[in-house]
Amino acid sequence: MKNLYIVKCGSTFDSIKDDFRDFEDWIIEKLEDKNRDIFVLDVQKDDFLPNLGKNDAVIITGSHSMVTNEESWSLKLESWLPKLIDKEVPLLAICYGHQLLAKSLGGVSGYHETGMEIGTVEISLDENAKEDELFSKLENNFKAHTIHSQTVLELPKNAVRLASNNHDKNHSFRVGSCAWGVQFHPEFDENIMNLYISEVSKNKDLDVKELISKSENTKTSTLILKEFERLFL
Repeated sequence: MKNLYIVKCGSTFDSIKDDFRDFEDWIIEKLEDKNRDIFVLDVQKDDFLPNLGKNDAVIITGSHSMVTNEESWSLKLESWLPKLIDKEVPLLAICYGHQLLAKSLGGVSGYHETGMEIGTVEISLDENAKEDELFSKLENNFKAHTIHSQTVLELPKNAVRLASNNHDKNHSFRVGSCAWGVQFHPEFDENIMNLYISEVSKNKDLDVKELISKSENTKTSTLILKEFERLFL
């Protein structure tokens, strides 16, 4: 059984965390085996990033930070990620992690020209996903929860695009044999998505009623976490 390292790139809103816990907890909740060795590394608190090998696996969380701000903890994580690729350490990078993974390998991440994507949206698999070890069992079109202003504008040269939608051409990609980035949040459930919509609406003009009316459970996107566990843990 492999060790799982969850690299925590930030926390959710305090109003959500107080009652519903945080990113790493939502990830663990989606796993079948919750008794394995799981190590949470909070990089914003300068937790040490260890030298890992093939007996380990890594999940990178989302964050309310922006990749383009290049905070010191983010730059440290960015320089660590290519080492995982070189050593073929299984890696799943979510949202902020997805953007940082692309940037760390020569891609371009930054603000999306049309602004924020938020809510439960439809995502379509690309042709490459049919042969992908992690994505091949997903439906061709599925719903997923999203909340992001920045995105992967250009994939690294050696990356394979796996999923997209009308808003984001690079919703998912693979690089190497066992590293994936996903812009959407497979760890969110309908309740967490609705709470994010309500929180973000305090500072942005959102049609809260419409967004919440379109919110739903996203079991297919959650399979990403379960398949990652089945394949690599």
